[in-house]
Amino acid sequence: MRILVIGGSVFLGRAFVDDAVERGHEVTVFNRGKSGPDLSRTHSIHGDRENPADLTALAEHGPWDAVIDTSGQHPRTVGLSARALSGHADAYLFVSSFHAYADWPAGPVDEDSQRHPCAPDAAVDDVPANALKAGCERAVEAGFEGRTVILNPGLIIGPREAPGRLLWWLERMARGGEVLVPGGPDRPVQLIDARDIAAFGTRLLETGAEGRYLVAGPQNTETLGGLLDACARVTGAGAQLAWTDDDFLLEHEVGPWTELPFWAPDQPAMAGVWSASTTRAVTVGLHCRPLADSVTDAWAWLRERGPADAPYRQGKVPLGIDADKEAAVLRARAQPKGRDE
Repeated sequence: MRILVIGGSVFLGRAFVDDAVERGHEVTVFNRGKSGPDLSRTHSIHGDRENPADLTALAEHGPWDAVIDTSGQHPRTVGLSARALSGHADAYLFVSSFHAYADWPAGPVDEDSQRHPCAPDAAVDDVPANALKAGCERAVEAGFEGRTVILNPGLIIGPREAPGRLLWWLERMARGGEVLVPGGPDRPVQLIDARDIAAFGTRLLETGAEGRYLVAGPQNTETLGGLLDACARVTGAGAQLAWTDDDFLLEHEVGPWTELPFWAPDQPAMAGVWSASTTRAVTVGLHCRPLADSVTDAWAWLRERGPADAPYRQGKVPLGIDADKEAAVLRARAQPKGRDE
């Protein structure tokens, strides 16, 4: 197949490029050329997807059998791409998010769950940030005349990960010592490797499939304990996991999800965070590698990359607890019950 990847230079986009190239497909990558070097074994076209003239020029390089869009964040921008490439490709695969669903993370979701209200031409400030992905999906559905595939991933990990949740845990374990970890080791997690999403998405395009698929790890199979044990093991620094219950962490103003990545306290607002149904995707071939394999490969890539140029962030929010704050919480944790801190 001839495949056009919009983005393609970082994390999930790069995973799609690598997978498609390895399968023998002819891959064109369209991006601004700012997030990384042009990739070998691909044809690179530089341009800005927010510029209609650049999109018109891009379309002239077609036709393609499929477009893979991993970088769309805003409905109006995605709509420009979908309309410009309509008629120049047979299929459009858009990578969305669980955030498109109104019930997540408070409740379980599947492909038929209600999406956030968001128009396909919504501007960034028109709706809450979590609704934007739903508008992006509608922009593809409305603007592209042809086969569409929507993938809704949950939390994604693996080599080259962004925003860096797993990478932060690996670097913290590599410093050794007592490590503040949230909740209990048996708490389930539902994470998926970017390479498994890419392999699944490319196969859908190869087989002519269409429609919507939730892509995440299997429910109630992997645990937070298994994930963090693997991080401690591969880094080899003798890190000691100090499991700490939700209430204590919240009392000490530790931020869920950001200061301790992957921590979803046992609260109604996050009751469904690890409860997405992937039955439809599994039925047509989704396969997820064990989390331990993703951890091992991410650590190998991290050692090759070296220290990050900037702190890991989820949007504008830093990821990872400050070392002094972690030490203070660990000291408080060690105090005998009933004794003043």
